[in-house]
Amino acid sequence: MSLSVDIRHRLGTLNLHIAFQAPTGITALFGQSGTGKTTVVDAVAGLLRPESGHIELSGQILFDSASGRSLPVHRRRLGYVFQDGRLFPHMSVRQNLTYGQRFAALNKGPSLNEVTILLGLNDLLDRRPGKLSGGEKQRVAIGRALLSRPRMLLMDEPLAALDSARKAEILPYLERLRDQTDIPILYVSHSVAEVARLATTVVVLEAGRVVRAGRAEVVLSDPDMVRQLGVREAGAVLSATVRAHHADGLTELAFSGGRLFLPRMNIPERSPTRVRILAQDVLLSRVAPMGLSALNILPVHIIAIREGSGPGVIVQIQSGQDRLLARITRRSADAMELRTGDAIYAVIKSVSIARTDIGAG
Repeated sequence: MSLSVDIRHRLGTLNLHIAFQAPTGITALFGQSGTGKTTVVDAVAGLLRPESGHIELSGQILFDSASGRSLPVHRRRLGYVFQDGRLFPHMSVRQNLTYGQRFAALNKGPSLNEVTILLGLNDLLDRRPGKLSGGEKQRVAIGRALLSRPRMLLMDEPLAALDSARKAEILPYLERLRDQTDIPILYVSHSVAEVARLATTVVVLEAGRVVRAGRAEVVLSDPDMVRQLGVREAGAVLSATVRAHHADGLTELAFSGGRLFLPRMNIPERSPTRVRILAQDVLLSRVAPMGLSALNILPVHIIAIREGSGPGVIVQIQSGQDRLLARITRRSADAMELRTGDAIYAVIKSVSIARTDIGAG
């Protein structure tokens, strides 16, 4: 199932012209506030009628300005999860969940039991929303949307109102939703960490335009996207497999470029995983380092070098089939005489990778 969007719309002084394809998986609409992310989702949902354009979901036209066609909201069969859960306060969790089933008709989809297991809601069914944490409320809101048996889920910054602890609580459930269902998700976020952890496809918006779209690991490791992502948030995502858990508290991962050692992960051996490595946590060396405390020393070669307006340089490097970014000073790049195509070494401290940047693959 895939979504095709090509719309134009005036939003105040901003003229939006946004076109992209969203395949199966989680497609993240990424951009700063005011770039048009929520407008796109509302247009897909039918809550906003674009001035012109075309929206199509798996062959069904949702909106087409040329023909004047606009499918009513209730016939689009989409589930919408907002920033706040918008649960009914007078209903229990069970009643909130089953409310979504009223709109499911005879469509195929998960049962109440399957949803409660998927989202870890079994112990919450008899509670009222007022007795739930922010993360629990969002899980219930997602469950209610799933039980309406939608063809696609729309999520408009569902974690934006949560603190760090609640975000860490709910992210594994979103990963389960991505990996254990075949429901495509259009996910709005301005958090690079969320996008890196969850997205299979990334669409980067700026000033009402798409400036980059593609597979998450490709877009996030593109040095030309550093300005949009933010210098301190720039990095890359590696797909890996848990190879072993060692007695000294480290987990060994296997990826296309070799192996990585990280602080112990609560993920079974042989499981796929995704690891986000920030550019600022990657050191470069001309020769194989000796006598360092860092355990991760990878032979790489340079793909691209991008200079910014400040003292920093972004170096894109390749290890196996994966790409990483390193942020170093221009002085260091000049002293090392780095050039595209050079074979060098990347050094990554095991403890520099945050637990929140490690997730299910």
